[in-house]
Amino acid sequence: MAERTGRTRISDVALGAGVSKTTVSFAFNSPERVAPETVERIREVARQMGYEPHPVARMLAQRRTYTIGLLTPQPLASMFANPFFGSFSEGVARVAEAEGFGLHFISPVQGSLARAVNRATVDGVVAIGLSGDHPEIEQIRQAGLPMVLVDSSAFDGQGVIDIDDEHAAGQAAAHLLGLGHRDFLAIAVEPPYQQTRLDPEGVMGRRLRGYRATLALAGVELPDSAVLTSPASIHGGVSTFLAAWSAGHRPTGVLAMSDGIAIGVIQAARRLGLHVPEDLSVVGFDDIELAALVDPPLTTIHQPIREKGEQAARLLLAGLSGRGGTQLQSLRLETHLIVRASSAPAPRARKEVAPIQSPR
Repeated sequence: MAERTGRTRISDVALGAGVSKTTVSFAFNSPERVAPETVERIREVARQMGYEPHPVARMLAQRRTYTIGLLTPQPLASMFANPFFGSFSEGVARVAEAEGFGLHFISPVQGSLARAVNRATVDGVVAIGLSGDHPEIEQIRQAGLPMVLVDSSAFDGQGVIDIDDEHAAGQAAAHLLGLGHRDFLAIAVEPPYQQTRLDPEGVMGRRLRGYRATLALAGVELPDSAVLTSPASIHGGVSTFLAAWSAGHRPTGVLAMSDGIAIGVIQAARRLGLHVPEDLSVVGFDDIELAALVDPPLTTIHQPIREKGEQAARLLLAGLSGRGGTQLQSLRLETHLIVRASSAPAPRARKEVAPIQSPR
């Protein structure tokens, strides 16, 4: 194999070290197959000659791409509009790059996630927002690719990174109940492609369950008509709340399952002439960086978004290197409520604003 840096070839190193070209290849790509003193001698000769193995040849020899995939259930344009995803991806990339791995985003190709999975050439996968029984997850398992699930239910032999979504959502609902609110609107992130309703066992389903269980303890019902879905973006939150107001919803409290949506609700309320929090209290979920900077600053559930991505990448890379163990199979991260200025006691009388036309 004519690997070279400048004029130095693998055969030159083999001659200088008194070994075969195969042994030189093993010394760089599979050093466990060669005696340590031989590896040391070969690498010293290579250093003196200025030789380094070609990265593509090394990749082929090791059958590695040195790339991990980040599998998403929605198109990347939608995912990147969600501020959560940017922070999560940053956490994955930070750990991957420190270990010499690149990051490949895998999202539906022409509406098909299966087609995207088949085209992806990666060493392992971090899958976010997909349940363990999702067809593409099973496809990856059958292919034998190492995988870590994020925000999914665990199953045997599978690494999972998540939070207690139901408990966290319950904290958000309890906060507004404690402020005297009894009229609520909940806004979930719209389901992934080809799904028409929220998955009861998915992230949004668990959060909805947390809201409803806590409200029920106070004798407050959250009917299906008061549960809406929206793109996980500020624009999505604006459009969804304006449409809800036009349809006759008059909540005093909004429970948004993402901060992007919550910030959009605040902007929509301002367009309607409502004051937050005097007329409308809004509680988000995630605690993205923008949450503390908007006007008013957003009350929200904090989850360690970047750490979630970092831990997922660490778990996957540990499995790829053989460092994984049973203690790494799952990890539940902590959440807590952060009270800021977007929530206040429920108003005794709401300002009535004439309905507006639904946004296009």
